[in-house]
Amino acid sequence: MIIRYIGIIPHTIRVRSMLDRLTSLEVFAKVAAIGSLSGAARAMGLSQTMVTKHVAALEARLGTKLFHRTTRRLSITEAGRSYLESSERILADMEAADAAVARERVEPRGLLRVNVPVVFGTRQIAPAIAEFSERHPEVTVELGLNDRLVDLAEEGWDLAIRIGKLRDSSMVARKLAPNRLVVCAAPSYLAKHGTPRRVADLAAHNCLGYTLSQQASAAEWLFGVDGEIRVQVSGTLRANNGDALRAATLAGLGLARQPTFIIADDLRAGTLLALPLDQPEIQTSAVHAVYLPDRRPPAKVRAFIDFLAARFAPDPPWDRGLF
Repeated sequence: MIIRYIGIIPHTIRVRSMLDRLTSLEVFAKVAAIGSLSGAARAMGLSQTMVTKHVAALEARLGTKLFHRTTRRLSITEAGRSYLESSERILADMEAADAAVARERVEPRGLLRVNVPVVFGTRQIAPAIAEFSERHPEVTVELGLNDRLVDLAEEGWDLAIRIGKLRDSSMVARKLAPNRLVVCAAPSYLAKHGTPRRVADLAAHNCLGYTLSQQASAAEWLFGVDGEIRVQVSGTLRANNGDALRAATLAGLGLARQPTFIIADDLRAGTLLALPLDQPEIQTSAVHAVYLPDRRPPAKVRAFIDFLAARFAPDPPWDRGLF
């Protein structure tokens, strides 16, 4: 215990000392502006004794007099005038910094760093940035595209888009849209190999696997409302990118289990066909915005999440007309 306190007490003293120095600067500037210790005390809601102590502490630290004092008047010294110029710059910078942070809490502005999975970011987020920027011209968006599970705090991201079932986390999450999965194939593949009707039939087909799924492996597809039905599958291609699997599926290589945000246009065009099976697709998968816990996140974060939620609700645009 002694070792702990030895480390903590000096840190606490340093913090308090820094706060006292800032207060002393404010007191000094107020005394110089008003020309009176008592007047500065009244203006700041302090006792005259406390104001006197702050000025004395500054003079002791600097080793020089900041004011000439008599019983009738108080006037600033030459050293005091020089120190006042520096003090006013410091206090002005602090006030500007406080104001900037306050504005960022209420007005969307500044750099917004958003991390998004590659395919979803390319297909659904990047096209929306133009509209968001038109609404919030003082926000600059940095869009990071990768399928790695990033550490928001360590890597400095303001928020991330996560797809699938969220892992337990201390982060705040907001659901933006459902993530609907569909088993699909090109008409050419079905003409050659037949159309599966049950999930048990999938074992006889060339099933293309996605290797980055957070819920199952490339060799296991989950069905049922809560993903309780596990089906073993195999195929001649596995990939860590949904667009790569889409291209192979369109070419007739095999079946794929893809999110509709990737294949919706193909389903509408008939170049891919959704396969109705005897078990429902999992319904716990969703698109979420996640950010670090903050009682009141910056306005730029709130604005972007609200924008996406409105854009994707009540049904995401990629699903409209499909279901």
